[in-house]
Amino acid sequence: MDEKNLSKRLATVAKFVPVGARMADIGSDHAYLPAALALQKKISYAVAGEVVKGPYENAVGEIKGHGLTDLIKPRLADGLAAITPADRIDTVVVAGMGGTLIAEILDRGKDRLKGVQRLVLQPNVGEDRLRRWLMANRYQIMAEQIVAEDDHIYEIIVAEPSPVPFRYSDYELMFGPKLLEKKGPVFAAKWRDYVSRQQGVIHQMEQAQNVPVERIAELKQKLTLVTEALDDD
Repeated sequence: MDEKNLSKRLATVAKFVPVGARMADIGSDHAYLPAALALQKKISYAVAGEVVKGPYENAVGEIKGHGLTDLIKPRLADGLAAITPADRIDTVVVAGMGGTLIAEILDRGKDRLKGVQRLVLQPNVGEDRLRRWLMANRYQIMAEQIVAEDDHIYEIIVAEPSPVPFRYSDYELMFGPKLLEKKGPVFAAKWRDYVSRQQGVIHQMEQAQNVPVERIAELKQKLTLVTEALDDD
């Protein structure tokens, strides 16, 4: 993968960045995403934020190598601390981390989200916890996509500020309100794999000397929800 050939995961994330956006890519690594969008003339400005020095230096090299220093600003900073008011960021991307960590980054940097009109988020795990944070902070989910690449399945969640409170059910938080509308083979593959793994976990628990009855009941309840979601496909 490079700035001209994004992975399927990052190419899907890129699709949700509005044309002309002033974006911040938090945890940008090599800055492949903002570099690709800048080279395609799809963004007007970008901040490539990275908390680790090595990846930050990779981003600096990538940006300089393509002559994009006027368009993309690499910043060594923790989370949304990479953004300043002068950047006038309207789109924030956080991809390739756990959902809990993404929620923590957003929560710690709430003051930096003023003026931001779109969040494009790609959690590797913990999607339900991230959706819960979005609901609690009035970011409505506008679009979702699920993609498979190299034996991994990723969910992309696009959210925008809502002027009014709203609620998602636990069912929607678990599976994704927009993903439930279309589902499809990748969605089915993800949750069939989940069923298989959890059945193995339950079997092991049932063999334990002290059977964790409550935990088993909790897992079985989740499996019932998954079965329902798959049966409705």
